[in-house]
Amino acid sequence: MGDLSEPTKDLSGLFDPSRVAVIGATERDGSVGRAVMTNLLADFEGTVVPVNPSRESVCGEPCASSIGEAGDVDLAVVVVPAGAAVEAVREAGEAGVENVVVITAGFGEAGSEGAARERELERVANEHGLNLVGPNCLGIISTPAGLNATFAPGNALPGSIAFASQSGAIVTAVLDWAAQQGIGFSDVVSLGNKTVLDETDFFETWGNDPDTDVIIGYLESIDDGRRFLDRVDEVTRETPVVLLKSGRTEAGAKAASSHTGAIAGSERAYEAGLAQAGVLRVGSLEELFDAARVLADQPLPDSDGVAVVTNAGGAGVLATDAIGDTRLSRATFEEETVEALEEALPAGANRYNPVDVIGDADAERFDRALEIVLDDPNVGAAAVLSAPTATVSYDALARVIADRRAEHDEPIVASLMGGDRVANAEAILGEAGVPNYFDPDRAVRSLETLADHRDVTTRERSTPTSFEVDRERAESIVSDARERGGATLGVEAMDLLEAYGIETPDSEIVSDPEAAVEAVDRIGGPVVMKIVSPDILHKTDIGGVKVGVERSDVADAYEDLVSRAYAYRSDATVEGVQIQELVDLEDDVETIVGVNRDPQFGPLVLFGLGGVFVEVFEDTAVRVAPVADRDAREMVEGIDAYPLLSGARGGEPVAIDAIVETIQRLSQLVTDHPEILELDVNPLVASPDGVIALDLRATLEAADAESDAAGTEATTEADATTGTETTVEGDARERDQETPQ
Repeated sequence: MGDLSEPTKDLSGLFDPSRVAVIGATERDGSVGRAVMTNLLADFEGTVVPVNPSRESVCGEPCASSIGEAGDVDLAVVVVPAGAAVEAVREAGEAGVENVVVITAGFGEAGSEGAARERELERVANEHGLNLVGPNCLGIISTPAGLNATFAPGNALPGSIAFASQSGAIVTAVLDWAAQQGIGFSDVVSLGNKTVLDETDFFETWGNDPDTDVIIGYLESIDDGRRFLDRVDEVTRETPVVLLKSGRTEAGAKAASSHTGAIAGSERAYEAGLAQAGVLRVGSLEELFDAARVLADQPLPDSDGVAVVTNAGGAGVLATDAIGDTRLSRATFEEETVEALEEALPAGANRYNPVDVIGDADAERFDRALEIVLDDPNVGAAAVLSAPTATVSYDALARVIADRRAEHDEPIVASLMGGDRVANAEAILGEAGVPNYFDPDRAVRSLETLADHRDVTTRERSTPTSFEVDRERAESIVSDARERGGATLGVEAMDLLEAYGIETPDSEIVSDPEAAVEAVDRIGGPVVMKIVSPDILHKTDIGGVKVGVERSDVADAYEDLVSRAYAYRSDATVEGVQIQELVDLEDDVETIVGVNRDPQFGPLVLFGLGGVFVEVFEDTAVRVAPVADRDAREMVEGIDAYPLLSGARGGEPVAIDAIVETIQRLSQLVTDHPEILELDVNPLVASPDGVIALDLRATLEAADAESDAAGTEATTEADATTGTETTVEGDARERDQETPQ
């Protein structure tokens, strides 16, 4: 549990209500209204009030004719049909209810009519300041309060894991499986369409919850990536957050959009944003709960060294391979440890890591070996592996592992492999908080999860630097281009970089051959000449760049560049030719710093090798802006080609600090000017003496886009969901929404 400041929204009434009303409660078999009532009455110690004007009682509880007649209600659960749901929420708000769960489907996931209904629902909720979950959701569970406000077929076991899911179907499957596995939860939330409350609100709340040790989630989208990053970064400093984010592929992203009306952001944006927020990302439901179990019950390791103790050579080899595939390492034992193992184990046993206690080992021999390796200062964690034999009792071995876990600060995981004979041992291990995995690979990867979260909690947090820049000059360049109707900027706008303290070569833009010669006389030759045209973005592809042009050849080069431009595109707008100081690149490295604005996370800053290499090798690092010094440095050091920058094979390293600062300055540029949608500085040439930007390409938001945005927002939202007539959850659920009777 984290020690955070109070979250932005107070959700205490949502998870710990005293009086709950079910609007649309009924006794009809197979109905959502009956399922919700049954679940609430099973364990909830507070008062449940069915709201139905057509009945005197539901499930033995007297009915209120309206929410206004239900008394002082803390939480209202709405299960009426979609056409009546918005009005039901409005009445709840007018009655003073602050927390509402809208289970009803038929909103943004159900076409343009549903999208319009959802906008009205949001307006009503905001008007009354409601904490609203859904719509199109399964409901919520809080085990400390005995609250099951869902229509799931079962309840959650008590535990310390908080779970949020954008899919109600995933919730029902997980609850059924987790009960079988003995995995418990503090809270469970089906997010639905996230019209008001979203994952960020719940993660903030759970970060302050004394009953929650781990936060996990299944998400298809994060609608406000910037807010998520800022708030969840605070949560993960102490409370681990593990996410399964679907829609990683193009096809998956489209499926997610048709499922919940979500707009999929780029995969690189999610990778960068989640990492910057300290979120641990997994690729499957199995990995999600492997991570949850180990984080809920095990301490964090103080080092990456892992000791393996096993009675099976094959299992030891599998674990060793798994360690090699992770960021962990096999612990190197101290000499005293090796000697103690040699004395404690029989001939033929391996006293080095992995420790093989051989096939005839009993639980006592395992115990001696485990105790010895846990005392070694190089061991940060241990994995105990066993195949079933006639000499080892799994129950006894489980008690040994449980006892050692209670006595030591190091995390311990187990891989007691087998079938029925493992069941009771797993129960013993479970009570001690030790997860057991059939596959040694999963055991090792769970230890890596602990190390990853340890690094999140101990990593340095740095605030983005605010450089002194000429913001007015930059604003003038951008606004002038937009007013001229220009959608792109090129080398003619190199002053934009200068305004933000990024060095560029001496250059001029000329409009005839004679002026080109005069520019060379001022700059000094030889020079680089580049065509200047908003219609030609990749100049080198059409021969629009000439390097090392002598004064005598400048006039002819000018004519040739213009001819190539019109040959490529006869209607191109040619603004002239840039005459640029020639930079010696012999011992320098071409890099790229680029920016692309993501719809969820905002500007993404990219760094990698520049020139043609960026497209050939795709060796780049990405962060969400604004980028702090630590993040910028990690970007530079994180690419595979970093040795080229740091001085491979005895070469002189380039000015890494200058690259790091340039990344931050460009991050500040695009943060200050949201009208810049894309920007590439390619190449940014790095040398031992510093960096210099040789080229620029930028895409701007149209000048009339801001004024048009308000008028088109509703249309865009409706169009985005047109055609999604059924959903995985919504089609079945709408049939269950009945008019109260």
